[in-house]
Amino acid sequence: MKRTKIALPVLAAIMLTLQANAQSTNASDGSPAAPERATEAPVAKIPWDGFDLTWVNGGDRRDSSIFHIPYFTPSIMVDNNITHSFNDPIDHTVVGSTALSRNDEMVISAINLGGDFTYGDAHARIMTQFGIRSQVVPRNDLSPYRGQYDMADAYRYLDEAYAGYHFNKWYGINIDFGLFMSYIGLNSYYQEENWEYQASFTSDNTPWFFNGIRIQIFPSKYLKIEPWIINGWQSYGMFNALPGLGCNITYIPKENIKMLTNDYYGTDAAGLLGRHRFHSDNSFLLRYYQGSKTSGVNRMAFSVTGDVGFEKGDGVNGFNNSNPVNNPAQYFVSWMVYNHIWFAKNKLGWYVGGGWMTNPGRYLVLAPTGDASPFPNPYNPTQPAGTHPFTENPGDQFTGWDCSTGLRWLPNQSLEFKVEWVHRESSVPYFAGPGGVTSPSGYTYTPLPSGWAPDLVRSESRIVAAFLFRL
Repeated sequence: MKRTKIALPVLAAIMLTLQANAQSTNASDGSPAAPERATEAPVAKIPWDGFDLTWVNGGDRRDSSIFHIPYFTPSIMVDNNITHSFNDPIDHTVVGSTALSRNDEMVISAINLGGDFTYGDAHARIMTQFGIRSQVVPRNDLSPYRGQYDMADAYRYLDEAYAGYHFNKWYGINIDFGLFMSYIGLNSYYQEENWEYQASFTSDNTPWFFNGIRIQIFPSKYLKIEPWIINGWQSYGMFNALPGLGCNITYIPKENIKMLTNDYYGTDAAGLLGRHRFHSDNSFLLRYYQGSKTSGVNRMAFSVTGDVGFEKGDGVNGFNNSNPVNNPAQYFVSWMVYNHIWFAKNKLGWYVGGGWMTNPGRYLVLAPTGDASPFPNPYNPTQPAGTHPFTENPGDQFTGWDCSTGLRWLPNQSLEFKVEWVHRESSVPYFAGPGGVTSPSGYTYTPLPSGWAPDLVRSESRIVAAFLFRL
């Protein structure tokens, strides 16, 4: 046995020497062979490669994923909140929010499960959504009432579901088909990516999702151009014959500067083929201070967003209010500003901000719920859900403003605890007052007596506490 163990290494050495000698001469004429040139794999071109964008409002604050699984990168998110309105509505209902739904109760706002699949240049992303947000957000889409099949329920538990192909041109071209996020208004649909919890009017009244086709073009490391061909403005289906058209342009010349514009055109008033909608959403973000990561103030940043849009045709006249009775102005103008400071090794954060919005015609205002809802009654769609519906007639006025401030504790890149104070006001009665919007008792099974009406008021202040998890 000892001889065998010694002989094997010696034999291996002899074989390697003979192989090397054979490769050093040319088989045809005995001249030295040209050295074999190593094959170098092409270097992947990745947009914004090397940039630290964990500070961005509306973006993923993680620097990497803990998962390293071939063909699949999982994603798990949990969003819980509890909020108290100082209006103290009897039915616990929150009006005018897609992040909040009930007062004085622990609420599972969203549980998102899914991830990204890749095989070669083919890719797909599927993210499910469970919790109250799967009821709150689809409620604002009336396109499922056109024709047959219940798209609202069919899509309700999906927030992203698309498949596509990647072309290795420039810094990449992606073509995706399905349901994807819109990011109009700067804020992300996922609260784990936002500085604030209760979004300002600008973000809360603009789309969270699109259903259709997008093409992501990265001509350079710093630029993305993303055209859309979609069913409509946050709609599962299409209201009329014309699809919605839009485009996002994002420019990040340095890791501390981000600029973007989102622009949209479509027909989104049911049955009104001549009424066209245009919207432009524009944001600028700047990280204006970067200090030590170990002590004191670590970094500071702000975001500014401005939106402008209008509807024109079939009884409304954009910004022109020369005929307010028969052809009133119908438009949207808004802005919001936020500032964020990180300290204590980026584990603590403080933010402050707010915004303003005006929307004659109320075509983007989040309508109240309960007996104030103007949406169709799900059991009798020919009638409104509420007996005192919040009006959305051409030219109906609505102006609102809000401000908020909050503290964030970020023990690691997967956990966040947030406490926030929010104040909002409107030009017309809109928020839930002490009497609520459901019934005199606050319960849906209580008959509505004659003379009772939803208690809508013009302002509210609230405190929000949220627990967010992302893996």
